[in-house]
Amino acid sequence: MESVFIAGSITIKHLPSLFIEKLDSLIAANLAVVIGDANGVDRAVQSILDERGAKNVTVFCSGKVPRNNVGNWPVREIHTTAEPGTKAFFTAKDIAMAETAELGLMLWDAKSTGTLSNVIELTRRGKKSVVFVNKKDAFTIVRGAQDLQNLVGIMSDGARDQAEKKISLTATVRKLTQQQAGFSF
Repeated sequence: MESVFIAGSITIKHLPSLFIEKLDSLIAANLAVVIGDANGVDRAVQSILDERGAKNVTVFCSGKVPRNNVGNWPVREIHTTAEPGTKAFFTAKDIAMAETAELGLMLWDAKSTGTLSNVIELTRRGKKSVVFVNKKDAFTIVRGAQDLQNLVGIMSDGARDQAEKKISLTATVRKLTQQQAGFSF
């Protein structure tokens, strides 16, 4: 069964109606949902899934107890040696969700490096991401490095600077572009 990794910016608390419509279509298709346990988009999406009676949901968490599990769904604990509470600690569950799911549905504020990292992880694995960009109020699809470069082009200079510091954005995209170019021969 096809599964969807749903995630987004922790700063976003309210879901746009177009994003909710996409969630409704996933529920109607009975696709498996993998979602994290963070506040922000994770919690807001969990609330919608619970309200709609979604059953095919798995909550991923780093550590033993999820921070949020609104629908009391099954939990997949991701074990990591990273220090609890650190970026690396929480990133472990995101990487596991990118490995598990066939595609991603992201809600991005055009600055969150966590959400952008999820899109990069999916792209690295040859998986598609459907990204709702809040500031554009529209979806964009990321299937490869060129689409990722277009997505990054939406970022403000300040957000791009932060992404350079946090995830070495330019080097990461360059490496992904080179990897994908190598696969096209």
